[in-house]
Amino acid sequence: MKPAATAHQVKVWDMPVRLFHWLLLGLVGFSWWSGDAGDDHMVWHSWSGYAILTLLLFRIGWGFIGSDTARFVSFVRGPGASFVYLRSVFKRQPKAYLGHNPLGGWMIMALLAVLLIQVVTGLLGSDDSDYEAPLAHLLSHDTSSFITTLHAYNFDLLLILVGLHVAAVLTHLVMRRDDMLKAMFTGVKTSLTGESAGRMVPAWRALLVLTVVALGVYALVTLA
Repeated sequence: MKPAATAHQVKVWDMPVRLFHWLLLGLVGFSWWSGDAGDDHMVWHSWSGYAILTLLLFRIGWGFIGSDTARFVSFVRGPGASFVYLRSVFKRQPKAYLGHNPLGGWMIMALLAVLLIQVVTGLLGSDDSDYEAPLAHLLSHDTSSFITTLHAYNFDLLLILVGLHVAAVLTHLVMRRDDMLKAMFTGVKTSLTGESAGRMVPAWRALLVLTVVALGVYALVTLA
């Protein structure tokens, strides 16, 4: 008889990834509020956008030099692997992944792409109010106004993706008892296979990347 699998705790998400996740969530919520609150809050909206851009650029860099589960190569898989995983979900036989599964990996990439579009259009956009984005002067007024319209529609797309992401997390929790939300707080998941999540990179490397990115964003919005 095959011995029963023994559950054990595995470190999956490093501190930089977890901080990125929750800070980004808070900043997106704050940007939503400050963007709808009127012209008096546009300065706060701008600073929130700069912070979001800094986090996104950090996460992209961390996707190449961070801990194993944070690297894009660990969770961005081809269409074939994604289709196989999707088919297994419908059969209720999906493979368990300590990190992002193939569909979750593509959701992360989609969220990063849409958020980048959001901050770039925010930097370039302009409307008829007294506020002008830092890089709006690089474009004609009509082009900048059009980009502001894209900024608004892209945010609607972002909300749809966030809704799908939340639905996927809840589905994993209810159907598979996989508490992804808790793991994003603790960094730890339960494994029955003895699988390791891979190497965790020291936090000082994340601080170095964040510092470089923050200086770059500051230079962009003040010197452009």
